[in-house]
Amino acid sequence: MIKVVNISKKYENDLEPIHNLNAVINKGDVIAVIGPSGTGKSTFLRCLNMLDPPTEGDIYFQDEKITEKGYDLIKLRKRVGMVFQSFNLFNHMTVIENIMLPQMRLLKKDRKEAYKRGMGLLEQVGLTDFYLQYPGQLSGGQKQRVAIARAMAMDPEVLLLDEPTSALDPTMVDEVNVVIKDLASSGITILIVTHDMAFARDISSRIFYMDEGIIYEEGTPEEIFENPKKDKTLQFVKKLFVLEEEILSRDYDFEVLVKKIYKQMTQAKSIGNIWHNSVLLLDELINNVLFVLLEDPLHIHLRMECKKDSIVLNVEYGGTELDLKSLLMEKAKSPVGTEKQDDWLPVSARIINSYAEDMTYTRQEGELRNRIRIIVSESAKKGRRTFASRRA
Repeated sequence: MIKVVNISKKYENDLEPIHNLNAVINKGDVIAVIGPSGTGKSTFLRCLNMLDPPTEGDIYFQDEKITEKGYDLIKLRKRVGMVFQSFNLFNHMTVIENIMLPQMRLLKKDRKEAYKRGMGLLEQVGLTDFYLQYPGQLSGGQKQRVAIARAMAMDPEVLLLDEPTSALDPTMVDEVNVVIKDLASSGITILIVTHDMAFARDISSRIFYMDEGIIYEEGTPEEIFENPKKDKTLQFVKKLFVLEEEILSRDYDFEVLVKKIYKQMTQAKSIGNIWHNSVLLLDELINNVLFVLLEDPLHIHLRMECKKDSIVLNVEYGGTELDLKSLLMEKAKSPVGTEKQDDWLPVSARIINSYAEDMTYTRQEGELRNRIRIIVSESAKKGRRTFASRRA
């Protein structure tokens, strides 16, 4: 459907976000464009619909060279829809007027026909009741759904979405993602620039990973996220599966860590619900073991790495030698019900052991740091959830 041949975009300040970029986009493709910030992802999208024409190279839309001088850009606008991260709605017009206007201007529909089509699309995105509202009366998620409806009102063959959820409150992201997923299943060709890796993995048939101003690597979601072939892709993907956190005070808000872990697990996606077991284990280890045993000043470093079917927790803590593995194993052997009233350590040890598949303690000679490595996996939970958390 679209062929991109050696396009470059250079601005007056010599900034060149894309350089000699090539791509082939097939009919029905759903392509997620990912990569670090500043690698030309949005510029690439804006070149495709000639909002920001390339300074070099050519783009073909169904064998027509749209970069050729004199090409009818109105014809292109009818075929390629665009949804921006900042909505770009007309604030002085109602929701339905925003959707009717491009139909009447570009498709030459009469008001009745444009209204009927607009109301149908509002029903599709769940906003029928808001048709007479103005954009200023809507939430961010509602505005973006209107913007998607407006783009779809043109019956485009290709839909470009430039970070459609990046300007939204996290609570509104899902409502927009649901609409985009519905569109993706309808057969329309879609390119979406996104930083939401879990969503990219879910929605796309292909992934474009952009770096160095080009499509550095492309493939299926499984190929890019699980078996990337190029170094920079591998480095980018590995960062998605690693969480590091410093804990320097007993006043540390554990709920903040839980939210970060949840976000990380959502990105990793392939590890199921092991994140829940990891949270329970870390709750015990940090709040009820390390905070009790360690003296000030605290310096706990957590590194959490998501593997395909397990989570590896590396916890580094300072102070005198403290072999947590041996201590936890010993305490876990205490008979249930024999704990002293003020000694929660045996209970915590049994809970940690019930979720840990393996534990390793290390401390090199001359170091002032202790390290414990814990592996959490699905198999570690089977038949072993016999203890409630202290919070319960």
